[in-house]
Amino acid sequence: MAATQAEILIVEDDEVIMGTLAYNLARQGFEVSRATTGAEGLRMARKLRPDLILLDIMLPGESGIRVCERIREEDEDVVIIMITAKDAEEDKVRGFEAGADDYVTKPFGMKELVARIHAHLKRSEAGQRGRILEAGDLSLDTKNFVARVGDEPLRLRLKEFELLAALASDPGELKSREELAKEVWGHAGVGSSRTIDVHIRRIRAALEKKSAYDYIHTARGLGYRFEPVPRKEGVAARPPE
Repeated sequence: MAATQAEILIVEDDEVIMGTLAYNLARQGFEVSRATTGAEGLRMARKLRPDLILLDIMLPGESGIRVCERIREEDEDVVIIMITAKDAEEDKVRGFEAGADDYVTKPFGMKELVARIHAHLKRSEAGQRGRILEAGDLSLDTKNFVARVGDEPLRLRLKEFELLAALASDPGELKSREELAKEVWGHAGVGSSRTIDVHIRRIRAALEKKSAYDYIHTARGLGYRFEPVPRKEGVAARPPE
């Protein structure tokens, strides 16, 4: 499916912003649907199964954070970009912890937003890349976005998979948050927040349930390094840093 044929659901209560977004995205060739409350956004997300959701945090009734959490309970694949006037780091972290893939702060430029939308949709299309990465008891199929520990599937969201693959593709190499943000999100904007740390914590938690190895290691103040290190028998996995 070409990105310009993708369907986008906008959940925004500001009429001016909604109109601007809908008009510009329609001109780009996207199919656009609108919702002005969290409850309406949830109903439409279930009904339409859009490819991407632009979700405001400050909504009447249920907050965008809660809406994001509820969407993620039912759909792990849809791309969610939070759009909000809140730019504090803790607000961004709350959005990413709720399951958002990206975060755009008002006011924003339409060219930047459209570029991010295209980048996310391109990454969410299966078959864009294709190789098998193997280390320890972990294998990553980057063509089909499938992760396995031994014979068991490892459930990861798209960005978590891409982040793990970005690290696993260069074992032993130290990568900064900014470098990882550029590889996975296509821009370094998320690297200044704890976005990477949130995703790393989720990946570690998923791996620790099934794997006999520790894979992702922290270099404090510098970034992360991928290296499979067997856990000692009877020793619990170290807590995420």
